[in-house]
Formats: sequence, C-alpha cells, structure tokens
Amino acid sequence: MNHAPGFSRRDLIRAGAGASLAALGLGVGAQSASAAGVATTKRFALSEPSYDLFRSKNTHGARVQQSFAFDWQNKYLFVATKRSGSSESDGDLCINKMDFDGNYLSYMHLDGFGHGVAFAALPDGSDTELWIECATNKRGYGTALAPITYTPNTTLASPAGAAAYRPISGADEYTCSVDPVYQRMIVRYNTSSGKRVAVYPLSAFTTRNFGTPLVDFKQPTISGTAQGYTLYGSYMYYVTGDGYPGDGTPSGDGNTYLTSIDINTGAVKEGPVLTKAGSTLHYREPEGLAVYRTDSGEARLFIGFATGDPGDRRSSIFYKKDLV
Repeated sequence: MNHAPGFSRRDLIRAGAGASLAALGLGVGAQSASAAGVATTKRFALSEPSYDLFRSKNTHGARVQQSFAFDWQNKYLFVATKRSGSSESDGDLCINKMDFDGNYLSYMHLDGFGHGVAFAALPDGSDTELWIECATNKRGYGTALAPITYTPNTTLASPAGAAAYRPISGADEYTCSVDPVYQRMIVRYNTSSGKRVAVYPLSAFTTRNFGTPLVDFKQPTISGTAQGYTLYGSYMYYVTGDGYPGDGTPSGDGNTYLTSIDINTGAVKEGPVLTKAGSTLHYREPEGLAVYRTDSGEARLFIGFATGDPGDRRSSIFYKKDLV
C-alpha cells in the first residue's frame, strides 16, 4: 500500500524539498494571556426543524463514523470512521472522501492519529488539507494537530508529537473544527483542570503563526456523551448522545442533544435541545458537527449520525438552517 508524505504540500513548498522539521517551524505554539473576543453574530435556532443531506450511505470501512468536514471550495465531504481491525486505543482512522450526495469516492488511512472527534478540511488549490489530531496517546486521543494533504487510497503513519503543532502550550489533547463562513478555527483541548476551547483566525493555521487566540474559555459542563462540536460566528455548537437501539442505550426519540455556547462568555446560550433528526433510522448514534454555506449564501449546521447494522455501519447527515 502506498504511503503519503508526512506533511502538506504547502509546507514542503514553503520550506524547500529538503527541509527539516525544524525548518518547517513545527513544535509547541505560544499562547498569550489575553484574548480579543469576536463580534456577536446570528446563531442557529436549535429547536427549528432539521433536513436531510443524505441517509445510510456506504463508507470504505464497516465501522462507525466519528466526525466529518467540508472542503467548501472543492465541494467534497470528508467522513472520518474508525478503522476495521483496530482497537480504540490504536487511534487508527479512515478518512472517506464523498460527494455531497453521499457517494463514496476514495479513502485515506491514518495510523495512530487519534479518536476523530472533530477535524477540518481546508481547501488548498485543487487539494484538501486536513487539520486533524495526531500522535495518539494510550487512550486513543491525539496529542497534537497536524496538517495532512488528503491523498487518495494511501496510508500515512502519524507524525510524532514533537513534529506537529500544539497551539496551546501545556495541553495534552487537541481536536479542531473550522468555521468557513467567518474564517475561524476552533480548538478543543485538554488540561489538568479539564477541557478548554480556543478560537483563532483561520490565517493562524494557514500561516502556522498562532499567537494569541481570539477567545479562550473553559468548556461549560454539559451532561451526556460528547460526540462532536463546531463553530459558526460567535457561537460554538456541541452535540451529545448515545447510539440506540442497544443494551443500556436510549429508546424512543433517543438522547441526542444540541447546545450552543457564546464563545465570548463561555456560557450556554441555548440548550441542550433534543433533536429528532433521523429518528426513523435503524441504529442512530450522533457523530460529528460541521458548518457549510451553500453557493446561494445559506449557512447550515450539519449533524452526523452513524447508522446501520454492526459490521455494516453507514453515514447519515442532516442539517439545520434557521438563524436567529
């Protein structure tokens, strides 16, 4: 099986073909003590109806999806699933490239990267640069962030933590998600005192110059199993819930809840709100959130679910579009 290069083509062009990791500027990023905040924007109305993007679409592997991300310029969807034959602690992921109708196009295997709670897909010309957790720890979660050029039908081993990015000094786990409308990246990270959230201008990631985040706050306590998050304007969106039917799992309408958080204050704005999106699916486990704006200018908050039978899990994705 072919193996992809360890970092994105953009990195290699910047530093030259024979560049070392040090020349690429990889390593721990600095964090300033203050943050600037962001202008208040509209937010998605979580109690309004949900609509289908697609239901029960095949992916490359047979295991559940973990999250998904849109390349908003090249018009592709990338769905992260667990790797067949790997344990949770291995951190092995399969990235599935799909069109917006949910048709599977190609895959990329990432060995030892992490759990796949959230990631970003940034357009890079005709390529897509995935910003994703890497250097998995013993629990199967990534300890740094890496930019990876999506390369179809290849396998890539995770870079070491020392050869990747840690925007927040002292954190030991990282994930990220992108707001393509307001051009920002949200980073959820773990510290000795719990989960925190930082938001950066997207340029901090495209230039690899992180500096001070726009906001940095302690994640509020929200009950339930965390299954993904994303950002739109001045609000973070967070999804919790469990799969069902199954032993010890919810019945009826399930327990998938959406919450919006004001990133300037770190306080819950709306929710948790029960969502019944995909309530008729056979097996339904919330897995991932993402934002996309259509060519007509409509912003949408997408909600992913793992569906289907054991050994034949599928991807289903819905969206909300009402803003208040």
